[in-house]
Amino acid sequence: MLNALLEGVFSLGAYLGAIIIVVLILASAIKIIPEYQRGIVFRLGRVMDPKGPGIIIIIPIVDRLVRVDLRVFTLDVPVQEVLTKDNVPIKVNAVVYFRVIDPIKSVVAVENHIMATSLLSQTTLRSVVGRSELDEVLSERERINVELQQIIDERTDPWGIKVSAVEVKELELPENMKRALARQAEAERERRAKIINAEGEYQAAERLSEAARLMEVSPITLQLRYLQTLKEMSSERNATIIVPFPVEFLKAFMAVAKRDEEQ
Repeated sequence: MLNALLEGVFSLGAYLGAIIIVVLILASAIKIIPEYQRGIVFRLGRVMDPKGPGIIIIIPIVDRLVRVDLRVFTLDVPVQEVLTKDNVPIKVNAVVYFRVIDPIKSVVAVENHIMATSLLSQTTLRSVVGRSELDEVLSERERINVELQQIIDERTDPWGIKVSAVEVKELELPENMKRALARQAEAERERRAKIINAEGEYQAAERLSEAARLMEVSPITLQLRYLQTLKEMSSERNATIIVPFPVEFLKAFMAVAKRDEEQ
């Protein structure tokens, strides 16, 4: 009786153990891949086609699953100390936007595609900025961004990575260079102010010249201008009023005096 009971317990334990093993095998064989990932399966070391999204089944022990994220990565490039083409030391950093377009290449062709892209972005940033002068870095940042994006995208293409954008984020200059740029900007503003002032004087001279020609054609214009000036002066409450005397009035008296002398 006891032996039969022990045999029943052992057989029940064996069944439970077998069920647990089957459950564990099924749990390790069934994988769920979300929409933004793809599964790369290595079967006995050989890569298979990308799996997912959804439920996939792998063979335990035989297969090894590697998950690859297809979302856009935002990579912050650390601050790089760069010597520009005109020998000005600056500090610059950037941000890189990229995503995986070929999951197999991103796993097989490179060990860690995120780290590799980060290091490549740092070296490319130093190289591109080092080939440019300080004025180009300050005024042609869009061109530098495009050049960085093209170079990094071309070099990461064998890794199955697409670089969508690269943006230079911050640019730090030495204090003496900041003061020099401030003096340059101030001198530029003064130059523009002088040019604008000279242009205004030139335009005013042109208008005065045109007005003089009109007055020469029609002398009555000078008389009207004289009366208008008197009106403007009388409207102001001044203690002293200076009345301008046109030269044309003197011409009339001079003509009369000349006739008297001839007679």
